[in-house]
Amino acid sequence: MAKTTSSSSSNPKGLSLHIGLNAVSPATYGGWSGDLAACEFDAKDMAAIATSRGMKATMLLTKQGTRAKTLAAMRKAAKQLRKGDFFFLTYSGHGGQVPDITGEETDKQDETWCLFDGQLIDDELYFELSRFAAGVRILVLSDSCHSGTVTRNLPPQFEHTTALRRSKMMPISVGLRTYREHRKFYDTLQQGVAKAAGKTSTADPDSILGQLAVSPRLTTIAKAFKPSVILISGCQDNQTSMDGEQNGAFTEQLLKVWNHGNYSGNYAKFHAAIRAGLPASQTPNLFTLGAVARFLRQQPFSV
Repeated sequence: MAKTTSSSSSNPKGLSLHIGLNAVSPATYGGWSGDLAACEFDAKDMAAIATSRGMKATMLLTKQGTRAKTLAAMRKAAKQLRKGDFFFLTYSGHGGQVPDITGEETDKQDETWCLFDGQLIDDELYFELSRFAAGVRILVLSDSCHSGTVTRNLPPQFEHTTALRRSKMMPISVGLRTYREHRKFYDTLQQGVAKAAGKTSTADPDSILGQLAVSPRLTTIAKAFKPSVILISGCQDNQTSMDGEQNGAFTEQLLKVWNHGNYSGNYAKFHAAIRAGLPASQTPNLFTLGAVARFLRQQPFSV
């Protein structure tokens, strides 16, 4: 009898990573600490779901949510998982932006996750996901503001909300100051990702996720991208995700729909149900990348 050599011929493996930041280091954000209330709760609740579904969960909370630890955890998972396996990645915290220097963003901004000691650029996130093996299923839930168009078009009142309804958008002034003080670092990151990807200009991950099925110019990148990705973000590009007392608004509604595991629909219906329970000012979006037809029909969080 032939030996079993991969998880694709046995039971699928499930790993998860949950990042929740109630604050960031003022030393790397121009004196801004970005205090939030519920992001650690969001990460813990997502980890609880992962564990209940048979995944091995890792949490990075606030000071632990550094660039190095986040990237190390993703790379470790990419090395361990094979075809048929499952990776569940969640982020709850501020979203920000840095000026795009590689020329792929139409809005001239690269979107970011505000990790504790520095921002993780969307180019980096896309590149790290591309490292996973063919056939790995990846679910990403982002309870944050992560689009440059949010900060440029956001109505001013969103920057002055109460503590319990605080926006997860890094203020424009903080973003500009942070980039100015660490410009060489962020410029080098973008150039490094472009070089590692073997391209002088890499396509914007959000554009890839949203337009893959209809955009011929993305054919080359689509062929190079081997895993299957579902990304459900907390809001649209021209909106902001809101913090809460016990959970972010997006995570709170997700937990309500999931109903302690009693939800029986698929990913598409899951997204629709979450979206239906939130106000028009915060409308979660659904993106896919890679071969996801079968993945979308599965019950959420199924290893």
